[in-house]
Amino acid sequence: MLRKNSLWILLVCAVLFSCGEQPHFEKAFSFKSRKWTQDVKPVYEIEIDDVTTEYDFTLSLRTSTDYKYSNLWVFMKTETPDGTIAREPFEIKITNPDGSWIGDKSGSMVTTSLYFKSRHLPIKGKYTFTLEQGITASKIDEVHDLIFRVEKTKKKS
Repeated sequence: MLRKNSLWILLVCAVLFSCGEQPHFEKAFSFKSRKWTQDVKPVYEIEIDDVTTEYDFTLSLRTSTDYKYSNLWVFMKTETPDGTIAREPFEIKITNPDGSWIGDKSGSMVTTSLYFKSRHLPIKGKYTFTLEQGITASKIDEVHDLIFRVEKTKKKS
């Protein structure tokens, strides 16, 4: 009886958790030996077919608790389907002034996210986003990965 109930509960949970809407795009780039060197520039290519909607972008940085800086500057180069290129700097704040973590901490891993809400992409086709670290050191230690996620903006009811 207990085994039958356990299987039923497991099945219901699987159905409930699998019903969420999938992102339009999500990809993680993992750094070798947890080091982000200046010559490593993660690239994310996204195909956009629907130019009538807006998109929410999330860039998530996962570091260890041994990461020694309070922030990280990144440059994001965007290339549109028509070849237009833009390069923008962004700061990812990782700790508060008192040293506490801003992001979500789980064990020795900290995930800090940067959000870009309701972005309109006006041209159909492939968009390429290239990220590079923007500090003066040749490498940053204790960086596990960067996750780039794109979702259609949810309409407000």
